[in-house]
Amino acid sequence: MAHIVVLGAGLGGVPMALEARKELRKEDRITVVSDSATFHFTPSNPWVAVDWRKPEQIKVELAPMFKKKGIDFVHAAATKVVPEDNAIELDNGERLTYDYLVIATGPQLAFDEIEGLGPHGGFTESICHVDHAVDSNESWQKFVENPGPIVVGAVQGASCFGPAYEFAMILETDLRKRKIRDKVPMTFVTSEPYVGHLGLDGVGDTKGLLESEMRNRHIKWITSARVTKVEDGVMHVEEVAEDGSVKKTHELPFGYSMMLPAFRGIDAVRDVEGLVNPRGFILVDEHQRNPNWKNIFGIGVCVAIPPVENYAVPVGVPKTGFMIESMVVATARNLRADLDGKPADNLATWNAVCLADFGDGGVAFVAMPQIPPRNVNWSADGGWVHMAKVAFESYFVGKIRRGVGEPFYEKAVFDMLGIHKVKEKA
Repeated sequence: MAHIVVLGAGLGGVPMALEARKELRKEDRITVVSDSATFHFTPSNPWVAVDWRKPEQIKVELAPMFKKKGIDFVHAAATKVVPEDNAIELDNGERLTYDYLVIATGPQLAFDEIEGLGPHGGFTESICHVDHAVDSNESWQKFVENPGPIVVGAVQGASCFGPAYEFAMILETDLRKRKIRDKVPMTFVTSEPYVGHLGLDGVGDTKGLLESEMRNRHIKWITSARVTKVEDGVMHVEEVAEDGSVKKTHELPFGYSMMLPAFRGIDAVRDVEGLVNPRGFILVDEHQRNPNWKNIFGIGVCVAIPPVENYAVPVGVPKTGFMIESMVVATARNLRADLDGKPADNLATWNAVCLADFGDGGVAFVAMPQIPPRNVNWSADGGWVHMAKVAFESYFVGKIRRGVGEPFYEKAVFDMLGIHKVKEKA
């Protein structure tokens, strides 16, 4: 019998545990460790922030679901991963040992890297966590009673740009529904070198689609932006040229602002030599395995992926649902292969898929692989994207409630695009 510990219970950790239960031997023990008692569907946070969803609609209690699947659950935060002892130290005083560890923690949100950023003592909102989204909604309800300028976007070093575009458009849609859009100037501020870059050097015509969408909605934008400081009601931004010089400074007033932060690894892993890069992200090889600790795997947002290019303002690379699902499947199969004494040589595809909802439409894209050049480089917009996002939310939350971990993205995307032959080459 082997003991497999999954650290984290989000979009990567929960499917990882369920897939491992399906792939591994009956006698193998699986334990999930999380600082949260509930799973929440992060892609729905923008809806929670404008009261289009209630938190309980996108949450799942983990302990009873895992129990039905024969998976142990420990509700505690990890304080230190100790690879040389095959152990994790927890904030409840316990020390959990493992034979294999899968790190799926997601990121730590680096609000503290910019003065005045974020909801914890800062002046901007967040949609990175459901609790943040709940607080954002409280601020939103106050804002619409006394509307003013809005600033939305993603700061330097951010790697998750889709939700920033989503939230800007969702806010704009909500304002129109309330018939107060004319009272609210909006500015989109992003570290991307151009609108629609998305950390991927664009996908299909995301540049054209998103620029057109923002023009139609009268949202101004600033790219290659470096946020230097946020004060109560004012954001200080430097617009940076390609050579790194500051070509323009902006002082942007706001009555409401949401800026996605940069990410970094969690404290429990950040200083473990050989496990992480300087930002604390998990180092993995093409099989999701740490090159220095062969019984440790990494999946999801917590893994280290180099940027597409080096820009004057740092731009990270996103890890979308398709990619995370691919990492999960490859890791589960590699665990089983290793247990059976076979080569653990399953590969994740690292493709990117996104449904960016705008409340009354949206933009979808598929990048295969996510880094150019690509076999598939496709994007499209329309009302169907909003409906697809709603349907996917219902499907995904429902399958987590049932404790079902079957892969979804690959079949759905290939069927939608009719690219089965490309699948074999990607």
